[in-house]
Amino acid sequence: MRMVTRSGSRCPGAGPRRHGEDPAPLQKGEAVAEGKQSHRPVKHQRKARRLCVAYEASDGEKDKRAEPLKEPVWEPQDWQQQLANIRTMRSRKDAPVDQLGAEHCYDPSASPKQVRRYQVLLSLMLSSQTKDQVTAGAMQRLRARGLTVDNILQTDDSMLGQLIYPVGFWRNKVKYIKQTSAILQQRYGGDIPASVAELVALPGVGPKMAHLAMAVAWGTVSGIAVDTHVHRIANRLGWTRRATKSPEETRAALEAWLPRELWSEINGLLVGFGQQTCQPVHPRCGACLNQALCPAAQGL
Repeated sequence: MRMVTRSGSRCPGAGPRRHGEDPAPLQKGEAVAEGKQSHRPVKHQRKARRLCVAYEASDGEKDKRAEPLKEPVWEPQDWQQQLANIRTMRSRKDAPVDQLGAEHCYDPSASPKQVRRYQVLLSLMLSSQTKDQVTAGAMQRLRARGLTVDNILQTDDSMLGQLIYPVGFWRNKVKYIKQTSAILQQRYGGDIPASVAELVALPGVGPKMAHLAMAVAWGTVSGIAVDTHVHRIANRLGWTRRATKSPEETRAALEAWLPRELWSEINGLLVGFGQQTCQPVHPRCGACLNQALCPAAQGL
């Protein structure tokens, strides 16, 4: 940066009177006063000169655009080592979710593709508050009768209840399945919506189901699917900046710092870890590789 100084003549209001320029006329009182003092020598006081300082930006500074400072993204301590340890503990892929999760419950040979997508959505609706083994059994019984939108709408409620029992809240799920199937037939030609916003608008479909449906049925990673396992484990490991009270709050907290390329992996990884090791009651901390790194383990 170069500093340039300019004399007072360049400053606004600081210039001297030009040569030959008539002085400004005096007021009446000033003329009388001047006449009385005209016989005395006039002592001129030297007037201080104003100094104007201008700053000229260097070429490098001219090209730069001032950008606001960005706050560093918060991330939990030791999360990469914790994640690596969980991957090691889950390397055998032998948890219930690995064999009976939503991506394993639909018929991959069903045609057309919209039937497969419909089956994925129904398996997710049944899985809420239900163990994977129970959900898989219900899906097998439904598929044996032909699991399509038309067949479900033609099945009476009592029969549908028998087919999905004993999934959690099965009576409510009979109602939601019928309502959602009718909407899919009327608005989507028997297919399922391809956006989270439209999926969560369906009866009985929550955010976790919507994100999993986008991943499994449409092959799109729209967000982290957070269920009770992911919610519990994220808080135990300290993966949220502050304690969260709901799965949706946990999802937002995780997505704020976890690299997007890991979003699709987290649900299956942590669900299986929660089924086998980090259980809701009596977690097996002694068998966990993260025991020394887990804040919750220190208090158990």
